[in-house]
Amino acid sequence: MEKPTLKTKCPNFSSGPCAKRPGWTVDALKNALVGRSHRSKEGKARLNEVSDKMKKILGLPADYRIGIVAGSDTGAVELAMWTLLGSRPVDLFGWESFGKGWITDAVKHLKLPEVREFKADYGKIPDLSQADPKHDIVFTANGTTSGVKVPNLDWIAADREGLTLCDATSGIFAMELDYSKLDVITFSWQKVLGGEAAHGVLILSPRAVQRMEERAPKVAWPVPKIFRLAAEGKLKPGELEYNTINTPSLLCVEDALDALKWAESIGGCKGLIARSMSNLKVLEDWVEKSDWVAFLAESKEIRSNTSVCLKITADWFTKLGDEEKTKAAKKITSLLDKEGVAHDINSYGKAPAGIRVWCGATVEASDVEALTHWLDWAYDAVSKEYSKELVK
Repeated sequence: MEKPTLKTKCPNFSSGPCAKRPGWTVDALKNALVGRSHRSKEGKARLNEVSDKMKKILGLPADYRIGIVAGSDTGAVELAMWTLLGSRPVDLFGWESFGKGWITDAVKHLKLPEVREFKADYGKIPDLSQADPKHDIVFTANGTTSGVKVPNLDWIAADREGLTLCDATSGIFAMELDYSKLDVITFSWQKVLGGEAAHGVLILSPRAVQRMEERAPKVAWPVPKIFRLAAEGKLKPGELEYNTINTPSLLCVEDALDALKWAESIGGCKGLIARSMSNLKVLEDWVEKSDWVAFLAESKEIRSNTSVCLKITADWFTKLGDEEKTKAAKKITSLLDKEGVAHDINSYGKAPAGIRVWCGATVEASDVEALTHWLDWAYDAVSKEYSKELVK
């Protein structure tokens, strides 16, 4: 097979940190308040601006709180679990690395007394209908490492007694979310918005705020200072929005503002979702014609439109052992990396060997189209290599 001539304009298909918005340059950061305190009048105003823009673009209810916390999405999820869980039984749903990690934290570290675990292998999703409305619920909206998303939120009761904690980091801004079904939403702007890493975002419904304030004086375990939003028994005005516990990078805040302004310019959340779905469509059309690759997600209903995970289905590949499969898949992705066509598209380390392509809004559909031709070329080269080895 001849090597393609048209290369991708942006080869960044990593699932986090993700590609910057189209046209981004370092000049976008020229007004950053570097060397300034985040507690200054100007610093607080900039933090408040980023919170307000996120809230507006997402269309959050007016009484939901949103702000920046430390430790990326992981820090935001941990903060929510450590400060909110424990007063009710908990249902935890995990079908990929991070979701299963939250189960480990709940069981082995927080040692919650009443936990129900619902797990599924990569490519599948647990029976979400098992969720008990009297229990707290912890789940991921989109499995970044498996390419599997929840099909909808119909399984969450509107009149639930417990709280729902949703790790939405690779789904929010790219998928429709019914906020009335979610009490805690966490994400990092390094995903769909293509922002810089290290910071997490936490969204709390009034019910979640009430739980946090009620539990603050009687949490059954030591809570790190960086998690104590309601340290004095009250989540104060601005505590999330601009009075952050940790010191945020105002350079990263400036970058997030740039991404949010771009999002506004393309139609807000609807525009972001449309771009992501367009990218997925390119891959869907290609996979439908392919004889060597398929989606890891077992059905279209649960197929992610951001972290798209692919499995290699060629007969020679399926006969390899797990270690050899990983080597073969990495040979394909290494060829593309060497050509400067696609960086960081290996499947997640704990996931089945394959390919993972970020299709969030900051990626151009034309680049995804160009990538498919290079994927076919790289696969052809590697398959020929293995065919020769099998003949020997």
